[in-house]
Order: sequence, then structure tokens, then C-alpha cells
Amino acid sequence: MVDRGRILGKLDELERYVRELRAIAPGSFEEFLRPEKKRACERLLQISVEATIDVCHLLVMGLRLGYSSEEADLFNALARKDVISEGLAATLKDMKGFRNILVHEYAEVDDALVYKAVRDRLGDFEAFKREVLAALDRGK
Repeated sequence: MVDRGRILGKLDELERYVRELRAIAPGSFEEFLRPEKKRACERLLQISVEATIDVCHLLVMGLRLGYSSEEADLFNALARKDVISEGLAATLKDMKGFRNILVHEYAEVDDALVYKAVRDRLGDFEAFKREVLAALDRGK
């Protein structure tokens, strides 16, 4: 059984992170490069992605789609079950990879990619929320 309350709580958490990101989003790449701005954007992106992964875990467990140690399998399982679209599953895989770079390869983070994500990709989180809410409404 899907734990709707926990999923909705995680989606609210995600929405707060994205709202914070929008509020602090730099107006230029030069502004982004200020250490406090850059670190805040990186951290908020990281925890936003982690919130999406948490929701995916909750959905996979609740729908009894199996267990996998690979997060990419979560996204594929949800797409196969029509909880999320194939396109969103691909986007989530990219987000996970981006998060892994932020967390594990800090010295090699491409500042331009982080800036572009803050500027152009926050809508991906909103699309994720819309698809999950639609799936919950369909009784998935």
C-alpha cells in the first residue's frame, strides 16, 4: 500500500527546496560564482534530487515493484508501471547522476552546469511532482 501521507510530505519538502532555489537564483553566472551563492545552489539542488529519489523509493515499496540497490531501476520500474513517463524517468536518471557528482566528486563540479540547472531545469522538479500527484489520483 502506497504511503500517501509520506509521499505528500516529501513532495511538500521538495516544493520548499525548489521555492528556495528560485528565491536565491543568481541573475548572472558571475553572481553564481560567489562562494556562498554557489554552495547554497549546489546544496539545494542536491537535497531536491534526494527528495525525488525518496518519493520514488516510497512509490516502489508501496506498489511492491521489487527492491533494487540501483536508483535508476526505481525510475524504470515506475515508468513501466505508468506512474511516471519514460521521459521523466530519463530526466530522473540524469538528476541522480548530477547529484552524485555534487556529492562525490566535488572538486570536479562544472560550475556552468550547476548554474544552468538552477536557471533552466527547476521545472523538472515541478513536472515530477505533477506526475506523481496524477498517479496518486489514479490510485497508483
